[in-house]
This record gives sequence, structure tokens and C-alpha cells, in this order.
Amino acid sequence: ALRICRVSLRMSPPSISLQPLSIIPMPTPTSSLNAFVATATKAARLAAREITRAAQDRDQLEITDKARNDFVTSADKAAEAAIVRELMEAYPQHGILTEEAGRLGPKSDFLWIIDPIDGTTNFIHGLPQYAVSIALTYCGEPIAAVVYDVAKNELFTAAKGQGAKLDSRRIRVSENDEMRRSLIGTGFPFRPGADIDGYLKGFKNVAERSAGIRRPGSAALDLCWVACGRYDGFWEFSLKPWDVAAGGLIVLEAGGLITDLTGGEEWLETGNVCAGNPKIFAQLLPLVGKLPVNTQTEAAQNEKVQIKNDKVRRTLSTKKA
Repeated sequence: ALRICRVSLRMSPPSISLQPLSIIPMPTPTSSLNAFVATATKAARLAAREITRAAQDRDQLEITDKARNDFVTSADKAAEAAIVRELMEAYPQHGILTEEAGRLGPKSDFLWIIDPIDGTTNFIHGLPQYAVSIALTYCGEPIAAVVYDVAKNELFTAAKGQGAKLDSRRIRVSENDEMRRSLIGTGFPFRPGADIDGYLKGFKNVAERSAGIRRPGSAALDLCWVACGRYDGFWEFSLKPWDVAAGGLIVLEAGGLITDLTGGEEWLETGNVCAGNPKIFAQLLPLVGKLPVNTQTEAAQNEKVQIKNDKVRRTLSTKKA
């Protein structure tokens, strides 16, 4: 089968440009996807060795400011180098996009997108919430993903059309359909020019309607936690492709939804992300995105909850009687 490659991510920080590519075969048999995931897993574990070694001697870390609130350490560079070596050896014909080095390798419809340490600020402070994130895109679409939580030794993987796993166990998004019972993940906007006022409006909307909001500091892991049901939803502004490419595919393959803040498919390009299980996603997106909040839907949901509570109270009263 032939597929038209309309766009491909061509990025050298800080800008993104989309360029048309040719019509070529779409080579995604299961064996190829499994091989991509296996190679990325090996690369992630090699990176984890560098990260663990550095974590044991954090006082010796070399830390550089890339921008305000944006840091890179010697551990980021060593982990990234380990990943790049493994991927280039396995797939020399593929392109690579890394957080630290930018665009590497030949021009290709296959592009590996790498974040050697997603959650660098946490890592610098010894907070055990950071991960290696590796995704492979084909014509701009993620088709294989690995996110490795180094501190907790949890390996999240996904391949397009093959589902998502935590270690060797298949995972699914939560089944919760009530916003009032939902736990939502987020990330605070920290880059210059971020729409902080818009974010705070969404934060207030979610805080008033959910069971709680969490901000651990690694978007890749936040998305994986949506995928395995620890969170019911997640949103964040102004992320980079390496923050979300792997986690986004893992959410999709776990039965969740992910879009940009208008409900469109440009989440990888814009970095504005809303994700969740299908029922919570539909309620979360209007609260944090560009869509109007549907008060009729909220009223219907509240009525549904009230009816359920009334039934519980009647049942308890009958049992007591």
C-alpha cells in the first residue's frame, strides 16, 4: 500500500517547519514495529545507565542554562549520546531529532524524536520523576514509542495498531466517566511568552470540577500515567515534540484520546496538548482549550450523579429498615 507523506517534522530548535515529501510505501508490518520498539528499549536502557551513574554523584553534574527555566546537564548529553549511537547503528538511514543536539542524520521519512531526560529540573534536584523518551515517527506520525521511568524502573511501550504496555502487561486508560471523581495531570507553563493567564483560567475550571490536579514535572510520564489509568486526563501548553511524541502514541494505543487545544490533530506540532480517557477527555477539553464549555452537558452530568446518589441513599435506607 502507498501512503502520501504530506508533512514531516523538520525542527532545529527553536522553530518547526513542515515540508512535503514524496509518495512512498508505508512499511509498518508488525515485525518492523516490534523491532523499532526493541531497539528503542535497548537505547533507553543504555541511556538509563548514564543517568543512574550521574544521579549517584549529583554534586559533580555540569549544569548549563539553555533559557530561562530550561536546563541541560552533562547527564542529558551523555544519555543522548548513548541513544543516538544505538539508533544510528541500527537504522543509519533514519533521521534523528534530539532535544540537545537538534537534527541529525540523513533526510528521511523516518524520524526518531528523543528526550534523554524528560524532567531535567526534577533530576537536578534529586526528585525521582524523570524519564527517557524515544519515539519514531513516519511522515510526522508516531508509530513506535518507549518511555522509561528510570527511578521507578517502569518501561512504557507502544507500537501503532499493537496496543500499549507497561513492562510486559497491556494497559488501558481508566473507565471513570465523572469529572468530579477524576484525577487530572498538568504542567505549568514556564517558557517565555507562554499564555499564563489562559492557563490559569483552565486550571481554575478544572480545579472547581475535578477531584484533584497533579503536576509532577515530566510530560512524558504524565501521558503514560493517563495511558495506564493513574490519571483520567492531562493538559499542558507549549511543549516540544520530544516531550510528547512517545507519550502521545502510548495514550492512543491504550484507548485514550489526544488532541491540540482546539480538538485538532496538531498536538505534536503546536505542543498544546489535551489527553484523557474518551469520557473525561470530552469534558476536559472545553475547560482548558478553545472550545466553549457545554453547560447543558455539565447539567446533565450533575443530574446523572444526583440520580445515582439518590439510588444509593434509598438502598442504604432499605437495608437499615
